[in-house]
Amino acid sequence: MRTTYIHKVEDSEAFKHQLLMWSQQFDDVVWLDSNNYQQNHSKYDAVLAVDAFTSIQTDFHNAFEQLKDYQSITKDWIFGYLTYDLKNDVEPLRSHNHDGLEFSDLYFFQPKKLFFFKGNQVEIHYFKMVDDEFETDLKAIKLIHPSTHQLINDSVKIKLRIHKEDYFEKINNMLAHIHRGDIYEANFCQEFYAENTQINPLETYNKLNGISNPPFATFLKCNDKYVLSASPERYLKKEGNTVISQPIKGTTKRSLDMAEDEQLKTELLKNEKERSENIMIVDLVRNDLSKTAIKGSVEVEELCKIYTFDQVHHMISTVKSKVESNTNPVDIIKSTFPMGSMTGAPKISAMKIIEALEETKRGIYSGAVGYFSPSGDFDFNVVIRSILYNETKKYVSYSVGGAITAKSDPLKEYEECLVKAKAMRQVLEDQSK
Repeated sequence: MRTTYIHKVEDSEAFKHQLLMWSQQFDDVVWLDSNNYQQNHSKYDAVLAVDAFTSIQTDFHNAFEQLKDYQSITKDWIFGYLTYDLKNDVEPLRSHNHDGLEFSDLYFFQPKKLFFFKGNQVEIHYFKMVDDEFETDLKAIKLIHPSTHQLINDSVKIKLRIHKEDYFEKINNMLAHIHRGDIYEANFCQEFYAENTQINPLETYNKLNGISNPPFATFLKCNDKYVLSASPERYLKKEGNTVISQPIKGTTKRSLDMAEDEQLKTELLKNEKERSENIMIVDLVRNDLSKTAIKGSVEVEELCKIYTFDQVHHMISTVKSKVESNTNPVDIIKSTFPMGSMTGAPKISAMKIIEALEETKRGIYSGAVGYFSPSGDFDFNVVIRSILYNETKKYVSYSVGGAITAKSDPLKEYEECLVKAKAMRQVLEDQSK
């Protein structure tokens, strides 16, 4: 079905840039880059999938069953995304908030051409029907000069969907739900957006990725819609019979002063509120994984470990389980979706309250981008720290959020949102200078 080639590269970073520029000719592109971030459970340094042979695109109605059928029939590599609003397929919920982006609820495609990076080696898989294009493609990729294109100099006027005073009112409303015992924790998100705006998607992604260097960076193109993501978070991975989830809960800023930076890490590790946020979501993830796990196999590998990124320090836990070899991979995702770190506890109550208080349909924000392998393994990130773009509508959006618990201070939550939004805002505002 596919022809495999092994290509050695002297400079993998330069080849990555050339390859991404070459990929822009296609309507269907998924690029996943670890930025050589040293973390466990990483199989590839980077992956590129382009040029759809087959695809599935649907709204939330029966979406997971349709994906299950598609994945079972293709028995091949498929790449794509799951939006947050697939919650409506999992539970009797709805999404009626404003949607300026208009992504389909689910999209996957079977690529004709695949590139897997590991060290200085690229493993390339071409469908038999296009393997005669390999040599021509490789020459074209190598001829690309990996210099930057000029950004489109539109003035990006970023607006707030929720203004500061309204934000405080909504957080206090959520705290009232917590104090009543309706929920223990919920992730509340707000959108920043720009209308009548053109951006250069690839250059915007390169700048965002260059600022953040995260382990789950994504460039996704689906016709006229783009995800430009500097995500630090893995949602779910399956390798063999092992399933891994790595929720992030707990964030603090970085400092250029090394001593102060270490102090910020120590304070985050000891912060009672941040630890309680993380542990509540770990309990939720353990419960979600237990739905498909072999009895007694769910374990917490790391609890509240501090990971350092270019922009922030994060508190991350790693939860693992074992599944039977005949467990359908889509069922594992469906039983844990949406991810606990972006919902709350109890999950369904939290999602209902989120929907009532937020102003924007989340769509692909707080959903997931990733792939299934022919054997049914998979790996998906969480779509956060992301600029989303509808080229036809000239609509640019990024959202940020945080976990609200009984100990939350609305002002501190607002300030944390601004820290998380810093890189996206900087990239977009730099374009008009």
